[in-house]
Amino acid sequence: MTLFPEMFEPIRSSIIGRAVDNGIIELNIVNIRDYTEDKHCRVDDMPFGGGAGMLMQVQPIVSCYRQNGFAGKSIYMSPRGRKLSQEVAEELAGEGELTILCGHYEGVDERALTELSAEEISIGDYVLTGGELPAMVLVDTVARFVPGVLASDESVLEESVYSGLLEYPQYTRPRTMEEGKVPEVLLSGDHKKIELWRFEQSMILTKERRPDMWQNFVKKFRADEKAYPKKERLLIESVIRD
Repeated sequence: MTLFPEMFEPIRSSIIGRAVDNGIIELNIVNIRDYTEDKHCRVDDMPFGGGAGMLMQVQPIVSCYRQNGFAGKSIYMSPRGRKLSQEVAEELAGEGELTILCGHYEGVDERALTELSAEEISIGDYVLTGGELPAMVLVDTVARFVPGVLASDESVLEESVYSGLLEYPQYTRPRTMEEGKVPEVLLSGDHKKIELWRFEQSMILTKERRPDMWQNFVKKFRADEKAYPKKERLLIESVIRD
């Protein structure tokens, strides 16, 4: 549900667009403005108690929601919500149907969120001019967990293995350039060695660049160390010590 449906045109291209065309997922983008009862087609008003900006009104939002018969989990894109992560995306993919409300102006009347029983989801600790871009981020990352959306389900499986870590470095042809060589382990054909190298690189990058993510990963590891194979455990301990 949005005031600017035209902003969602780009999401209909590439992988998501192909999934829509093949009937794997369905996107229903509706204009909240079409449901206002105001003769001037207004959908916003000044907030009680004063303050900067305008708020989206309850009536157009709730009418849009009810008249379209939306079901499933409702989500409001908001910087005050639960932060979107790989785990959250996988959880939401299991819902079957999602209704996403895109805010605008200074936000929405709180009563609309109550009526929709909306969970607030954030894509980061910053403020944007509207909820459309965050909604597209949410749609893209959730859709990846729907079977058949990606060309290979191995991509999702691999991402789940490295969940909580940054992606490892990747290389393609040619093997040797002025800018450097491809690491020999990737040319070895030994899949287990390659897997361990990638795991180690992911941990090193995460520790260096995202200490917050690294601490969460270590905490999860300490809580259930026996869940990790021996070689992986030794690698984790090695990176922790370094």
